Amino acid sequence: MKENFDKDEVWMEELSAITPCTEEENARLLSEIKEGKAEARERLIEGNLKGVLLIVKDYLNKGVPMADLIQEASLELVMLADEGFEGSFEKLLESRIRVRMEETIDENRKELEKEEEMLARVNVLQEVSKVMAEELGREANLKELAERMQMTEDEVREVMRMTMDALNLSELNREFQQ
Repeated sequence: MKENFDKDEVWMEELSAITPCTEEENARLLSEIKEGKAEARERLIEGNLKGVLLIVKDYLNKGVPMADLIQEASLELVMLADEGFEGSFEKLLESRIRVRMEETIDENRKELEKEEEMLARVNVLQEVSKVMAEELGREANLKELAERMQMTEDEVREVMRMTMDALNLSELNREFQQ
């Protein structure tokens, strides 16, 4: 953990040494980029990183790690630098980063909800399997489990597969930690 903090600290220190681009400089750099000057592209990206970080700060503590938010925002900056356009670079950049941040947070939320739903299904399947084994005096077959859970056999099979995947991953993690 300390190692990551040190890397972040060094990166932030390096970033503080970069002079942000002015609106006029952005316009000039965009023109130079159209002419094919690679150093103009690099300066445009570097000179707008602080602004990117200021926008990202508004989206911290919303379920997505800061590094992921920075990566997404930086990618948006790079893509915009490569497009070449007329107008206010800063306003368009901010708008596109904000949209990207909202999409990233929404995707993360949906993924977490999906994981929680699957975990709940796994837990229900385990409980139903246990109860049915006691009732039947044997393990229930796939058809019986599907009927009891009011799911298709394919859905039950998928939940079982995910249970096995999770168990295998857990076992690998334990082996790796030893």
